[in-house]
Formats: sequence, C-alpha cells, structure tokens
Amino acid sequence: MLKSFKIIAILEGISYLVLFFNMLLIKPSNMELYKNLLYPIGMTHGILFIGYILLTALLKNSQEWNYKTSFIILGASLLPFATFYVEKKYLRNE
Repeated sequence: MLKSFKIIAILEGISYLVLFFNMLLIKPSNMELYKNLLYPIGMTHGILFIGYILLTALLKNSQEWNYKTSFIILGASLLPFATFYVEKKYLRNE
C-alpha cells in the first residue's frame, strides 16, 4: 500500500500543477480550450486528491506516523510542489 501511496502522491502533485497551468496560462489566452480541459483535469485531480487523503488515513497506523507527521503529509496536498517534498522526505526511506 505504501508503494501505491508514493505513486498517488507524485500523480496528485503533477495533476495539481497541470490544473494551475490550465488556469493561469491557458485560460487568459484561449477560453474555449480552457473550458474543454477543465473538467477532465479537475476530475482527475479530484480523484487523486481523495485517494491521497484516504491512503494517508489508512497508512497512519500501519506506518506508525504521529499526528504531526500525518498533518504535514495531509497539508502537503494543499500546496503546489509539497507532495514531491513529502515523497522525498517521509516516504523515500520506507
């Protein structure tokens, strides 16, 4: 399950960045392309986000993470690039 979490963490971070790219760079220049990309990108990111949160909750006990570590890992899903940091710092050694 930890390997799945690592993959989900990386994919969630990538989808978050793609969503920002779509909102910040494509929307001002091409509204039609933005509208066509928003739903599939947003849905993919949403599914990965929910998977990230659920796997964090499931792995908390099996990996013996304390509350501080769990909240750092959960909070990383809200910041761009933070899931990459979590994967490197908290999951690389396991």
